[in-house]
Amino acid sequence: MQVVEAWQRFVQGLLGVLALVGAGAMARYYAPPETAGLEQQVHQLSRQVEDLKRQEAFSSVAVDDARESVGYIYGIYRVSGDPGTPPIHARVSGTGFIVAPGLIATNRHVAEPWYGDREAAVALRHGATPVLEKLEAYFPGSPFPVVLETIVLAKHGDLAVLRMEPTAFTDKLRPLSLAPAPPRVGEAISVLAYPMGVTGMVAKSPAAVYERLSSHQDDPGTAGELAALSLIRPSATFGHIGDVSADKLIYDAPTARGGSGGPVLNIRGQVVGINAAYIEGFSGGTLGIAASNLLPLIEKATHITSVTPVKSR
Repeated sequence: MQVVEAWQRFVQGLLGVLALVGAGAMARYYAPPETAGLEQQVHQLSRQVEDLKRQEAFSSVAVDDARESVGYIYGIYRVSGDPGTPPIHARVSGTGFIVAPGLIATNRHVAEPWYGDREAAVALRHGATPVLEKLEAYFPGSPFPVVLETIVLAKHGDLAVLRMEPTAFTDKLRPLSLAPAPPRVGEAISVLAYPMGVTGMVAKSPAAVYERLSSHQDDPGTAGELAALSLIRPSATFGHIGDVSADKLIYDAPTARGGSGGPVLNIRGQVVGINAAYIEGFSGGTLGIAASNLLPLIEKATHITSVTPVKSR
């Protein structure tokens, strides 16, 4: 009997252990999944969203701060040939931005308007002489134009650095910093410029000003009136880098005539390119020049300025 009772107790104990093991297995199988991993993923996504919000806010602040350093450039030039040949007389408008104390960068075809002009090229081949009669810039916050002098032109490429006539106002203009590395495809960018020149600024002016100036020509007089009313301000357009090819950038931030020479900014407000042209009929075909191409021009212009400083009038 003792053997039977011992065996019964052993079997009962074994069944109890098996029951506990089974219960544990069932509990693990039917229990809800652990939430720690899910909570961690939600936390990471929330942090990424907050980072994007901070980047967007920082980007808007950086773009707004950069506007003060972006000027509207206006010029008048002529190309004169033989006495019997009527001269080419035209105006040019564009954009430029401060790159160093007293220096402003833009496109070569803004600083030297006959550059790339087919009609002017024909006249020049026949001995005509180009003359830049006026080149000046209007900046936000100032009612007066700043006289510009071209001192460095890119030998290969559509870039130029100009020297500004020093004034108390120009001494306060903040240079925009160049990005240390080229942008990546897909990177968000913004372009600050004066698309359509005076016409574009008049179009976005208050109704009373628009009614008075809409019939005026795109000339220094109209630009002066806008400046006096503190209506000289660049427009910001936004997009993404579509491609990076050698020294060229392709992006979808829209632009128009007058936007040439505007800075292309990354989300940190650094200049990654210089707005140069656009492809008709292709919304993603705005072309810029990589900012790294400006470095040797700025160095040369800085040296020239230090050797031959310009005097205030």
